[in-house]
Amino acid sequence: MSGLMLDQALRSVILRLHQKGHSHRKIACALQVSRTAVRRVIESGTDEPPRVERSEKAEPYLEEIRTLYADCRGNLVRVHEELLALGCELSYPALTRFCRHHGIGKSAKRPSGSYHFEPGEEMQHDTSPHHAVIGGKLIAVQTASCVLCYSRVLFFQHYPTFNRFYCKLFLTEAFQYFPGLCLRCMIDNTHVVVLRGTGKEMIPVPEMEAFAQRFGFRFQAHELGDANRSARVERPMDYIENNFLAGRRFEDFAELNRKAREFCDRSNAKFRRHLGASPRELFARERPQLKPLPLHVPEIYQLHHRIVDTEGYVCVHNHRYSVPYTFIARPLEVRETYDRIDIFDGPRLVASHPKSQGGPPQRITRPEHRPPRGQGPSAKRILAEEQQLLSFGEPVANYLPELKRRGRGRTPQLLRRLLSFSRDYPQEAFLQAIQSATQYGMYDLDRLEKMILRSLVADFFVVRPHGHEHE
Repeated sequence: MSGLMLDQALRSVILRLHQKGHSHRKIACALQVSRTAVRRVIESGTDEPPRVERSEKAEPYLEEIRTLYADCRGNLVRVHEELLALGCELSYPALTRFCRHHGIGKSAKRPSGSYHFEPGEEMQHDTSPHHAVIGGKLIAVQTASCVLCYSRVLFFQHYPTFNRFYCKLFLTEAFQYFPGLCLRCMIDNTHVVVLRGTGKEMIPVPEMEAFAQRFGFRFQAHELGDANRSARVERPMDYIENNFLAGRRFEDFAELNRKAREFCDRSNAKFRRHLGASPRELFARERPQLKPLPLHVPEIYQLHHRIVDTEGYVCVHNHRYSVPYTFIARPLEVRETYDRIDIFDGPRLVASHPKSQGGPPQRITRPEHRPPRGQGPSAKRILAEEQQLLSFGEPVANYLPELKRRGRGRTPQLLRRLLSFSRDYPQEAFLQAIQSATQYGMYDLDRLEKMILRSLVADFFVVRPHGHEHE
């Protein structure tokens, strides 16, 4: 073996044996190396192996490579093509090694630290966009996950979007799943929680800070660029995408999240070699250190204020939900939970519907919210006027059905005008005109009024002969 190939430990042994007076031949036999290698080590007088300096074909083109790397926007394939055009006979693997050796486009890797957590010290929360097959369609979903840092117990759910309402909803469900919570919740610098600032200077949104105070924990954001600080929760995201979502199909979000919970149960019970136990086994030690849940965990809901439209519906996220028809045009309070839409009139619950998750706009109607046929508000308004007209007897009763049929949506106006005729003109003239109109099939109220006026001319206006105007 050549002296250049000997490592530092073996070279140290050779020098020590030489100092003790052993011959080259004896040292070579004892260490099973060549006498030439022993002689070279003794001549060098040091145990440090000599550096082998080899010239590289790309060395004369160092500055050109730096310039081409910037001009080609970091594309080494293009840099290699330009070098070949300049006459440099260099292979592509040799170019990439040269760039790594001289730090062109590659920065030295920084050592990553490790974080140690005591039981109940910290939990980490994060979200990530994924795709899931729901209802036969591939749609985008937001995956929210929470991990207890000591035991690695994982809980995750999926939502059509992610805002403060869904954040509070998810964390409440996660705390109930564990059950309990840690005093610190590590997050990234997400706008869902962060009002301003980053890292330790982060100030949470008042709504989220009040939520944290209700359960007795605090939010903390990691420093910018320090993604490893929340690695406990970021690492399982790839596991969720490639193990849980891969190859699975779901009917709706309810089934998706139900199976996600079952997957968490199985995953947390599996043995982890790097932990030497399963997360559930470690959780048995962590659970006494968790902060217990409050005596009462209030239901999370998002508040909306709506005015009932003319058809008796309120609209939430493009879906319309029915309310009793007596509340038409009245302002109501709508409370949106994860799976329900509750509608309140002050403190009183007036309607409750299952919540529609995504999809095209739907109209959800309960039969009891609609009046019986023929007893709706519009029917009651017409009935009062009709009742007054029917009191005039059979002539009007025979005239009204055909007048209403030809009304084409103007029936209330026609009935009101006909009722005004009965009040403005003598009853005899009114009924006589009604009979004539029914006989000849005339249902134009302008012509009916002219018929009434024509019958009144002879009774109320005396027409004098010509020439007696001034008598």
